[in-house]
Amino acid sequence: MAIPTNTRETYGAIGIREDLSNIIYNISPEETPFMSNGGRETVRNTFFEWQTDSLANAAHNYHIDGDDIATFPATEPTSRIGNYTNISRKLIILADNLSVIDAAGRTSELAYQITKMGQELKRDQEHTLLANQVAVGGGTGTARRTAGLPAWLKTNSSRGTGGTDPTVAGGVVNNAAGDSTNANKRAFTIDMLNDVIEKVWNQGGTPKMLMVGGHNKTVVSGFAGIAANRYEISKPEAGVIIGAADIYVSDFGTVNIVPNRFQRDRDAFVLDPEFYATCILRPIESIELAKTGDAEKRMLLVEYGLKVKNEAALGVIADLTNA
Repeated sequence: MAIPTNTRETYGAIGIREDLSNIIYNISPEETPFMSNGGRETVRNTFFEWQTDSLANAAHNYHIDGDDIATFPATEPTSRIGNYTNISRKLIILADNLSVIDAAGRTSELAYQITKMGQELKRDQEHTLLANQVAVGGGTGTARRTAGLPAWLKTNSSRGTGGTDPTVAGGVVNNAAGDSTNANKRAFTIDMLNDVIEKVWNQGGTPKMLMVGGHNKTVVSGFAGIAANRYEISKPEAGVIIGAADIYVSDFGTVNIVPNRFQRDRDAFVLDPEFYATCILRPIESIELAKTGDAEKRMLLVEYGLKVKNEAALGVIADLTNA
């Protein structure tokens, strides 16, 4: 067959609108299981404090009839600790004509970008809260930083050769956890998990969640004997851990296995969500910036920090291989 002379074909046409779906599929992960499962509190200062306490060890306690009391034991004071908030932000600048152009997949480019940046900001929060970062008070030209989860966990830890626990001085984290060298990383084993779960339980905690990176989620799934203790979670219900993939039944209760894309894969956290919270000084807000030209400017900003209410109720298996 032949095409008649001067037949205009689509190949040379100009101005044909692309056949784009009017639904934009955003495949970037938005799951933030650490923040989603923990508490949320409001704070009123860039440095926020709380107190920790513990019960005395149980002891045999019996006395004679009619006994008089001559001396009293010393009363132990509570421990006062704190953390700093840090500021996270995203910036948007869009030419004004984008507000009138017929864009595929969205009615407003500005609204779309604000939504997208909001999702990115939430992921940044999760990543920041799980960083092995000391507390930084900040100053002129220096940003404040909140101490992340790995920098708090010292009582119930399992570390590779050369790995060290974090330290707290003056009520704030002054040394983050020391990582072992890559040569001293260890393959995650069920004995390591059971050991830290037992340590948390002995300290009075109730292990409810094991949070791991992608590689070590596959390792946990392959633990000998764990298959019989895995259950499908059909739908979210009150008290169910958000993001749980399956459940491990330990000697000290059920533990939800939760993968997290935004934590270090070398760490596995044994958590009770009741003992940590994201503290908000300024919730996420969209701020319209001064207009200086033919463009719209926005800043999305949030100020927050991590409160570890009592690190003895949590645990970590550190220095794990990630491949």
